[in-house]
Amino acid sequence: MQRNALRYLVDALLLVDICAISVVGILLGFVIPKGPGPDKFFLGLHRHQWGSIHLDLSLALLGLLVIHLWINWRWVTQISRRLFPIHHRSVLLALSGGWIAVLLVAWVLARL
Repeated sequence: MQRNALRYLVDALLLVDICAISVVGILLGFVIPKGPGPDKFFLGLHRHQWGSIHLDLSLALLGLLVIHLWINWRWVTQISRRLFPIHHRSVLLALSGGWIAVLLVAWVLARL
């Protein structure tokens, strides 16, 4: 597959995935009732099943984002060199480690 076709495919999948995550998030936040009760179903799926779909879509988004960054890494490094000529490697390292730190903090907070 040509590089541009791969970029297009990954970007299209990212768009579809983020739209699906948003729709399921809106369903969970505003349509499907919270708390106890028998009416926690929408389109035949329970609220917890929608939550599982939301999680699966989110994990797919993370994978697609990693692929997207891998495909476009040369562009990212060139722009970083242009914007931060002296410290471009430090900026890239901070950005690369930043999302890992956010995930780690979220995981720790979820365990509390």
